[in-house]
Amino acid sequence: MTFRLSRILFASVLALSTGVLAGSALADGTRETGKLPIALQIYTMRNAGPLEDQLKAVNAAGLTAVETFGKIGDLSAPDLKKTLDAHGLKVTSHHSSLADLRANVQAVIDYAKGLGDDTIVMPYLPPDLRPANPAGWQALGIELAGYADVLEAQGMHLVYHNHNFEMVKFGDKTALEILMDAAGPKMKLELDIAWAQRGGQDPAEFLAKFKGRLFAIHAKDNAGIGDTKAGSMGFISVGSGIVDWAKVLPAANASGAKWYIIEQDDPKDPADAAASIKASAGYLTDHVPVGATR
Repeated sequence: MTFRLSRILFASVLALSTGVLAGSALADGTRETGKLPIALQIYTMRNAGPLEDQLKAVNAAGLTAVETFGKIGDLSAPDLKKTLDAHGLKVTSHHSSLADLRANVQAVIDYAKGLGDDTIVMPYLPPDLRPANPAGWQALGIELAGYADVLEAQGMHLVYHNHNFEMVKFGDKTALEILMDAAGPKMKLELDIAWAQRGGQDPAEFLAKFKGRLFAIHAKDNAGIGDTKAGSMGFISVGSGIVDWAKVLPAANASGAKWYIIEQDDPKDPADAAASIKASAGYLTDHVPVGATR
């Protein structure tokens, strides 16, 4: 009886000390948004007034990192970096189109380097560039592997970002899997969770297929039918929709996600964009797995 009681007491003390440690972690700020690997795809704020106003909203959400896209206004990369630096914002990665890579991959690299960034994300395939069969997806993967080699030689990394159309299946594999297999391990993935779900995938299970090759997730939610808070495309703030984040976030962490990047494709208006990113940042701050660090 004494031995059993000792074990029970030890377990109780251990549980209590674990709780205290967890409380200490919260108290010392390790769960602050800006200290976690949470960022924003600045595309979300594109209609929210001048860049300064956009960045003030990003600051108000507690975020300290952004993912950039294309060319923002008439700013050169160094000038944009100076503006982001003034707001305490680090660049996690930069979205650049396949057309831009094909036209002048060195210009894409130079622009990203001007932002202090080492990661290029190929974000979207317009309909006329989407392969129609497995051979086409393999060919595209091989082409992207070539760009990944060019980037790697200059200390850079190439990443692919999905939508729903890459979830089409050819036999037992999706187009995205065929593409990633053909591109090889040098190309990483930024999995857009909401788009993957719309393509018919269970995002948590799908993430496991890319363990070790996951650069980041794009975090936005799919609204339920009739949800009036959603934008015209049916997207909604993280944690407010039908994505099972309790499964997705641990799965992303287990697959090696370096960043959890908020995106809202179609906020209703500028005020909604600011409110949406703040809500998403708050949810991720509370729920990104312990151990996920910058």
